[in-house]
Amino acid sequence: MANVRDYLKRKRERKEEQGRISYRERIKSHKFTVFYRIFLVIILLTAVGVVLYHQWKNKVYTESTVVFTTEVHITQDSTMVPFAGHLLTYSKDGAGCMDIRGNAIWNQTFEMQNPIVDICQNVAAIGDYNGRTIYVMNTSGIMGSITTNRPLRDFCVASNGVVAVVLDDTDVTLICLYDSQGQELVKFRTTMKDSGYPVSVSISPSGELACVSYLFVDSGQMKSSVAFYNFGPVGKNNVNNYVSGYDYLNSIVPLTSFLDNSSVFAVSDDRIMFFNGAQKPVSIAEKLLADSVQGVYYGSEYIGLVFNSTQSTNRYRLEVYHKSGELKQSIEFDIDFRDILFHEDQIIIYNESECRIYNSNGAEKYSGNFPKSVLLLIPQNSMRRYMVVTPDSIDTIELK
Repeated sequence: MANVRDYLKRKRERKEEQGRISYRERIKSHKFTVFYRIFLVIILLTAVGVVLYHQWKNKVYTESTVVFTTEVHITQDSTMVPFAGHLLTYSKDGAGCMDIRGNAIWNQTFEMQNPIVDICQNVAAIGDYNGRTIYVMNTSGIMGSITTNRPLRDFCVASNGVVAVVLDDTDVTLICLYDSQGQELVKFRTTMKDSGYPVSVSISPSGELACVSYLFVDSGQMKSSVAFYNFGPVGKNNVNNYVSGYDYLNSIVPLTSFLDNSSVFAVSDDRIMFFNGAQKPVSIAEKLLADSVQGVYYGSEYIGLVFNSTQSTNRYRLEVYHKSGELKQSIEFDIDFRDILFHEDQIIIYNESECRIYNSNGAEKYSGNFPKSVLLLIPQNSMRRYMVVTPDSIDTIELK
């Protein structure tokens, strides 16, 4: 009888154990099924996303429509420039900022003989060549003004309102940094004998780095020097905050510019140079140019050089470089251009009556004519919307 009870007990235990194993397997199988389904859904959504992205990226627009218009009056002596999605106008008598609907945001009166403007993101500086006053403003209003005791030769502004200024003196040239309220932050002296004459000055968006192109004569030979200055902790212990520089024989470098806080490019009469470094910029690439540069245009990531085309069917060639120094595209086009814009993934070439839009791969996205004469085109946040300034209106157009 005991053996029968033990047998039945063991049989019951084996059955319970088998039940527990079967239950665990069912749970494991269920979890695997759920995981597998989620994985398939993710793969499917990713595939759909990739297809939709490629369709959007390669979509070609065939027409443009005006979705909003505002009547405005732009004086003939005013110069207009894009300003962080807004419109900045300036003349010898003053400057003003308008939004996309033509509403005046601010106005500043002044008297200048030769006003020049520099813009970094949503901050602008306006000064008079050979004058002594610089006004600093953002898209909301006036931030302040800077008064110097020597004539202005060149200046550039950072996104925080810091302005780097080149001032002329009798025997030396001064390079100074001011905040937007006119407080002098840094000053150092340059001479033709020691460093050369500053041809171009640029400043990083953060205001921590400055790049100066000098022209000088060494042993009877003309040279250019591209010098970098760090005004943060790294440059404090260096003479004049100088941290790095490069010399170029028989070359003039009239343009240097920061694309971001660590990427810089420079263009001379015979080459384009690329530098990188948030503290001590170094040369990362350069390319000699066989043809004469007709224009230089750039955005936050790409630089475009315009040359006369060697092809009989087109008049111009646009070479597009990434900030790393890599040549990305060469675009042939045949329209006279007022401006070339780099906006996100778009390359926009336009004049008073025509517009061509390409993506960063060089594929044409749009080709069409404007219904009215266009003075200025300003891309908006949407990849299909643009602010178009005409002699008597500000129109918002949308590509379809």
